[in-house]
Amino acid sequence: MIDLVPIWAAILGLGVFMYVLMDGFDLGVGILFPFAPDESARDFMMHSVAPIWDGNETWLVLGGVALLAAFPLAFSVILPALYFPFLFMLLGLLFRGVAFEFRNIEPVRKAFWSRAFNYGSIVATFSQGIILGAYIEGFKVVGREFAGSTFSWVTPFSLLTGVGLLFGYALQGATWIVLKTEGPLQEWAKNKARICLAGVMVFILMVSLWTPFMRPSIAIRWFSWPDFLYLLPVPVLTILIAWWLWDSLGKKRDLAPFFCSIGLFVLCYAGLGISLWPNILPPDISLWQAASDPKSQIFLLLGTLFLLPVILMYIGWSYWVFRGKVREDAGYH
Repeated sequence: MIDLVPIWAAILGLGVFMYVLMDGFDLGVGILFPFAPDESARDFMMHSVAPIWDGNETWLVLGGVALLAAFPLAFSVILPALYFPFLFMLLGLLFRGVAFEFRNIEPVRKAFWSRAFNYGSIVATFSQGIILGAYIEGFKVVGREFAGSTFSWVTPFSLLTGVGLLFGYALQGATWIVLKTEGPLQEWAKNKARICLAGVMVFILMVSLWTPFMRPSIAIRWFSWPDFLYLLPVPVLTILIAWWLWDSLGKKRDLAPFFCSIGLFVLCYAGLGISLWPNILPPDISLWQAASDPKSQIFLLLGTLFLLPVILMYIGWSYWVFRGKVREDAGYH
């Protein structure tokens, strides 16, 4: 029988990765929202993500369902271990979703809904960063159940990754605004992108130095010979892409900064996968140990293989329809 665990790992990884890339920039727009030059600029910023933000969150649903269906042990440990960060994330996403609907149809309360959009984006992003940090640190599991405390996720490292992700999403949001706007707002976004890029590189360095000290297995994987030579392209490409992003912000390149920011996330994601593979529950529970019954995997895979192309076509069509710069007469209806 074909081993479906790597296939489901790829589907789960794709769902999480696509969510981080595609919802990251609209959360980043929300993080930068109060720093915009004026109210007109804030309108342009919201219009740039309004037609596509809800489609971006489809990947979050796919990732959650894939985790539950294919790796139930991981789901049963991660959810109670990170209950409050997940709750705060969902509340943040809820507030910013409502803000999209009401900000333009309730002019009297426009300032309130602007704050809801901003605070919701910050809370959702910071919560995701905490989830990431707690996941990297690992979970205490006894008898296939989470054995830690309700607040085991509150650690210096998880708080560090929470702040780091704020800078990461803000960088994506700033480069998205560079891509979608022109004139003074674009120049403002370029300046904010430079600040965010500096912050992102600082946090990448801090997390990269901290993570190998958590577990000897991670340090061995990255620093033993000849693995060090094989993995060297990851940090080297990170530095080169960061330099390319910084350079492109000083030139009339609208597309390059956004794709460079995506490239940084790709490399960070690759680094995380290299550090933790093949464990889905760090420090020592593998994908195969957490997987569901093969018959269940086959049944669920049939539906997923039908649904995944539909999602890709829908997302692709949305971005194609709303391509180009945001117009002054654009609006959210």
